[in-house]
Amino acid sequence: MESISTTMVGREDEQAKLAAFVRSTTGQALVLRGETGVGKSSLLRHAAALAERKGHLVVRASGVEAESALPYAGLHQALHPLLADVARLEDGTRAVFDAVFGGVRGDPPSVMALGIAVLTLLSLPATAQRSLLLVLDDGQWLDDSSADVCGFVGRRLSGGQVKLLVAVRTDLASRFDTAALPELPVAALTDEDAARLLDQRYPDLGRQTRRIVLEQAQGNPLALLELPAHFAGRSDDLPADDLIGLIGRHGVPLPRRLQRLFGARIAGLDERLRAELLMGALDGAGTASGADVVPGTRYAMRDADPAVAAGLLEVEAATGEFVFRHPLVRSAVVRTATPNQRRAAHLALARVHRENLERRATHLAAATVDPDEEVAGVLEAAAESATRRGGALAAVTWLTRAAELSENRTHRSRRLADAAFVAGHAARLGQAHRLVRADLASGSTQSPAAVLAASYQALYQDGDVRSTHRQVSAAIERLRDDGTARPTAGGTEREDVLTRLVDLLLAISQYAGDQAAWERTHELLASLGGLVTERSRLYSGTWSDVTRHGAGWAGPVRDAAANLPGLEPWHVTRLGASAYHLDILGYYRPHLQRVVDRELETGAVATGMVMLHQITLDRISVGEWADAEETGRRGLDLATEHGHHLFAAQSRAYLAQLAALRGDCGRARDLQAEVDAWARPRGLGFLTQVADSAGATAALGSGDYEAAYLYAIGITRPGTFRPYAYQASRTLLDLVEAARHTGRVEQARAHALAARDAGLPDVSPRLGLVTYGALAMTAESEREAAGMFARAEAQPDAARFPFELARIRLAHGVRVRHVQGRAAARQHLVPAAEAFERLGAAGWTERARAELRATGAPPRASTLSLASLTWQERRIADLAASGLTNKEIGERMHLSPRTVSSHLYRVFPKLGITARAALRDALSRAEEVPQAQA
Repeated sequence: MESISTTMVGREDEQAKLAAFVRSTTGQALVLRGETGVGKSSLLRHAAALAERKGHLVVRASGVEAESALPYAGLHQALHPLLADVARLEDGTRAVFDAVFGGVRGDPPSVMALGIAVLTLLSLPATAQRSLLLVLDDGQWLDDSSADVCGFVGRRLSGGQVKLLVAVRTDLASRFDTAALPELPVAALTDEDAARLLDQRYPDLGRQTRRIVLEQAQGNPLALLELPAHFAGRSDDLPADDLIGLIGRHGVPLPRRLQRLFGARIAGLDERLRAELLMGALDGAGTASGADVVPGTRYAMRDADPAVAAGLLEVEAATGEFVFRHPLVRSAVVRTATPNQRRAAHLALARVHRENLERRATHLAAATVDPDEEVAGVLEAAAESATRRGGALAAVTWLTRAAELSENRTHRSRRLADAAFVAGHAARLGQAHRLVRADLASGSTQSPAAVLAASYQALYQDGDVRSTHRQVSAAIERLRDDGTARPTAGGTEREDVLTRLVDLLLAISQYAGDQAAWERTHELLASLGGLVTERSRLYSGTWSDVTRHGAGWAGPVRDAAANLPGLEPWHVTRLGASAYHLDILGYYRPHLQRVVDRELETGAVATGMVMLHQITLDRISVGEWADAEETGRRGLDLATEHGHHLFAAQSRAYLAQLAALRGDCGRARDLQAEVDAWARPRGLGFLTQVADSAGATAALGSGDYEAAYLYAIGITRPGTFRPYAYQASRTLLDLVEAARHTGRVEQARAHALAARDAGLPDVSPRLGLVTYGALAMTAESEREAAGMFARAEAQPDAARFPFELARIRLAHGVRVRHVQGRAAARQHLVPAAEAFERLGAAGWTERARAELRATGAPPRASTLSLASLTWQERRIADLAASGLTNKEIGERMHLSPRTVSSHLYRVFPKLGITARAALRDALSRAEEVPQAQA
């Protein structure tokens, strides 16, 4: 049998490296990078043949330009031969593939979740016993979602028997440019090798023609093979300029000149065959790379033997189907067709794919010139499907095209408004504004969609709540008064602009945190009557003032958690905000964690930032403070990167709260001051209240009770809960404790009773816990104190709020020590101290330990010692204690500085410290404890 290597000329180095790649016993990835026609596909075939001869399983796929906008099309093609094994996977992993490929409604996975599922599929015993080689040609045309997953997988193949080989063009940008995978550059042939290849294939070529071909091809193998065929029948005695003129001069890029050559051959075919080739080209029929095409996903060309004879097509040996010889042939077919021919082909392909919504929409969008309401409706449906799958940017494109094809101005305006709305939530505020301005009549700037886009931009970028409240209110009033508003059946239909304006007005009012603004909002909503959806009423009741309006909403909000996968991402975060105000965000967090990466990667980026805020808040509530720190920092980085200054300030406010809880008072005050300086002049009461709350918590943790009291009464006065001040109820314990410690016992008691009388325990589980805790702290008799404390501990979800529960136990333990004695107090003080220590609340831990010492309990080492550190955490702690920076530690351990920081934030609470400077002593003490006990 002929050796594999004899099919190529001058590729000895590349073949040797590919042979070593195939022989390697460990998984790895490699990207071949070179210009069009340089021979990347031939090298892929060479590697695949080597692998097959060694008994490896080889799976081939090829990116095609026509599918580059279809999410996961490339990944589906690459994995299709292996998908039968999905049934063997565990339910969770199988559900990931079902959501992406199976058409099953569910949470679309993030790149990480899908990448892990792909790695699991590739490592099944059926493939683990037989090395697997995945070959991806034309990776530059893989859709972004597929390319991102392939990059994720490629970086994590070192532990198995799977290899990934990808070819990409140097002249086109692709996701593989930043995939951080090893690369093998494929350069043009040397002059000697180029001459050898040409002489092998065309030994009878005339001398002058040979010289011109070598000069024009510049070592490109495809050009060397194709240019001589174009000179067939030409006299070698023609002037050189005439011969060169047949193929174009050096000023025209070589790929374009080769397209021109293929175009000449295409022109020689009959009309029927050109139409057949055009349908194949527009639907992504592949090249002769051996790719395993998923049956039924691409048009199969028929009766095309003359195109094979013309060197334009080849017959795939495995399937017998016609495929393009090279991607440039496919491009030439499209370029040489007239616009009418392309539209006719797209229309025929839309009929072929009538059962595939997104493929049908793609072809109908290209086939239709004049307004067509039916086509616009298909594009609108495809956009909705894409949005729910995490493809907000694709949805904007389809909605914009749907608007162009709308038959009347009303539908055009609605679809452009939809496109602008989705673009705004995808962190494309500028694009959103341009879309609505494209719909404005000459001189008009007051369309509802324009107000919506402009207000989103002003709110998120500049924190403007004053003028946006006026503008949005005025737009709602105009819709109400001119009769164009329509109800939306409880929010189950596609949202109209009125509902979007109402929800935006509610968000503006929430950020303002101002009684007058909220009262104007409620008055306006009341005037709309049945035009306000039930969902908007839920937002109004839970975002405004839970003390007065929150009771009764917990059930509907909790029920909505069951329907999250069927909602657009912005509805998920709005309901998440309601859940946060009602302290039941834990019901939502699993869904948020599943979809947040998807939205940040390919979907509604701005909405993804809100999801990060909500995950941060829930992690703070349940005591996962190290993870909360990491998530909060990620949110801050993204908000800063996208110019969402409001979200950046919000992230800083939450990080300030977290620093205050952990006893890092310096950082808490720095962040608090930064938030306050930005938010207070803008009237952002929501954020200034969070800043004041952080100040109160930091002061309490450090024992500065007078400062804590002043911060707390800046939020609300004792004995009342300031209307529409959302932190008023959340800082109940802060105000009560600060008042007690500063001798304001009557004020503390009045505030606890006000919480009871306001019915806070009926609003949320956390408010029930802190209300009964406050009543126990301020009780006038020991019997009442014991009863209220028992009710606090008995709250069903008390354990979900470990910091508040520990504070209540600490306060009650102190009271019990003075009344019942030291032994009785320990049963409350010990769990309080241990909880503070687990959380990493340094100031509170020390206070609880001091109270325990007052009961006569012996000093003891941290319950969370070196034994609780992982190997990696211990190594990072040792390096940090030696004085190395996070960057230096990362370089030693091959981790990013951010990952090092995250590990340290997990280490600190385990060692009972809050700062890097305390690491050395903490590690020494922790090592001494076992020796002392031995």
